[in-house]
Amino acid sequence: MRVGGGRALPRGAELRVPGGAKHGMCLLLGATGAGKTLLVKRLQEVSSRDGKGDLGEPPPTRPTVGTNLTDIVAQRKITIRELGGCMGPIWSSYYGNCRSLLFVMDASDPTQLSASCVQLLGLLSAEQLAEASVLILFNKIDLPCYMSTEEMKSLIRLPDIIACAKQNITTAEISAREGTGLAGVLAWLQATHRAND
Repeated sequence: MRVGGGRALPRGAELRVPGGAKHGMCLLLGATGAGKTLLVKRLQEVSSRDGKGDLGEPPPTRPTVGTNLTDIVAQRKITIRELGGCMGPIWSSYYGNCRSLLFVMDASDPTQLSASCVQLLGLLSAEQLAEASVLILFNKIDLPCYMSTEEMKSLIRLPDIIACAKQNITTAEISAREGTGLAGVLAWLQATHRAND
């Protein structure tokens, strides 16, 4: 389904990127508790297994205070810089050399939605991120209380946001805990970082 210039993909669909972002790293951003640390650990597992096999129990995580650099190796090395949600006021210090942006929203926590929307708007209006490809990830779809993608898009007026944004924006539902949708995230990263190489 196409939404106001952006794309929404059904669960398990392959994520494709229109070409065009500059060479650089991937930023992983989102509110505290959205699941960024588990996501990056699970992406490492998926990439090391070529997307095959059961991921097993999720590894233990703690909230990130500061920044973590993680290399994902699948066809090529992609460096992901995860920034703690508590670092939101200084995220802009890390925008330089950003080729892609993973923005994680907690689909199970409606109280966090408005703050996440404000963060997303700030990211999309940043001049340094104007050429970055953006993947908005609605995480925690494994929980019984999660909001559907359509509900979240409606609540934050995502079609309007996408229509005004300079970036190529894609959305996907994932479960970092269960591994749902992570092969698609990895494919999106590979395609984004392959463009213009």
